[in-house]
Amino acid sequence: MARILVLGAGFAGLWAALGAARKREEIGARAADTEILVVDRNAYHNIRVRNYETDLSDVALPLAGLLDPVGVKHLAAEVEVIDPAARQVTVATGAGREVLTYDRLVLTTGSELVRPPIPGLAIHGFDVDTYDAAIELDKHLAALGKQPPSPARTTVVVVGAGFTGIEVATEMPDKLARAGITGERRIILIDPNPVVGATFGAHGRPVINEALSALGVETRLGVRVSAVDAGSITLDTGDVIPTETVVWCAGMRASPLAAALPVARDGLGRLAVDHFMRAEGLANVFAAGDVAACLIDGKHPTVMSCQFARPMGRFAGHNVVADLHGEPMLPLDIDWYVTVLDLGGWGALYTTGWDREVHTTGAAAKATKQIINRQRIYPPRDGDPAALFAAAAPTIQAAPPTKK
Repeated sequence: MARILVLGAGFAGLWAALGAARKREEIGARAADTEILVVDRNAYHNIRVRNYETDLSDVALPLAGLLDPVGVKHLAAEVEVIDPAARQVTVATGAGREVLTYDRLVLTTGSELVRPPIPGLAIHGFDVDTYDAAIELDKHLAALGKQPPSPARTTVVVVGAGFTGIEVATEMPDKLARAGITGERRIILIDPNPVVGATFGAHGRPVINEALSALGVETRLGVRVSAVDAGSITLDTGDVIPTETVVWCAGMRASPLAAALPVARDGLGRLAVDHFMRAEGLANVFAAGDVAACLIDGKHPTVMSCQFARPMGRFAGHNVVADLHGEPMLPLDIDWYVTVLDLGGWGALYTTGWDREVHTTGAAAKATKQIINRQRIYPPRDGDPAALFAAAAPTIQAAPPTKK
């Protein structure tokens, strides 16, 4: 029996597995004995881009309900070593280590938050990089809601004024209210850059600043964090801010598993892939999502986002089965790019193109963001194989609709 091994069950991994199952079904008898095995440290698919939200009740979807109906196997294990020469992967399970062989590998282990060695950050910092981390932050806020008022209790510092940091900061008023932290509150957004949302350019930044001001989010720009402890954060200016809640959102990097492979990587640690999602320099290896970089329109590299991870996964899944069984592969080309940034109770910002021209803002953009976060990026969950196969087709969705 041939085996396709998919490492990771995030946006790219889930859709790679479903795309592979769809192509296997399409080929029929010749591929019927091809095993598709997904390995992830968790037994669920995390709608990771929602981890900043106030309500986390529907962001961890059991893999069994998504993969079992289409005959995809899954294993909860930690990937430790990838040996592309031997076509083997060593994983750690609750029962010990196991060596898995493969005929084709799809690397979709995603990205992780960069945590610099700042004193106290590892012990006292929070983040929303994973579902577990997001739950821990909410538990912490709920516990603070039961404590006596103090400046440290009612102050939240978010470090990193990029996409995730802005969403965390603008959602924080609702999170604090849910935790019972009312009255005088401070939310401070810190970044070493001189502006908030540096990648949004001159078009989007005024909108972001308007939302931050309306929500009462303060900014401290052009500064860095020197230390974090249980009751404060210290900046490189010498300023000390009393706080019991520091949320680190500063920087992402591709999975460290990519760094162990004998090929070149970009500045974010990503493997280069061609338009078929084949990893350059590695035989029988495909890669997709945040761990991979593709010049998606011949000029712009993919961005670490589910907007690219999902189609990259679908095409990787389709193509890995096609490659294994001598079928034609399909190239992935995406000729549009949008961003929809959640701005909490103020609304959202929807931009189009690589220059991020403002398309809609406020309530109209928020409605689009909610469609994306709660519908568009979800797989079918009724267990119907036909619906799962249809959703995994190697096609490109149109840009999210919105009313101006």
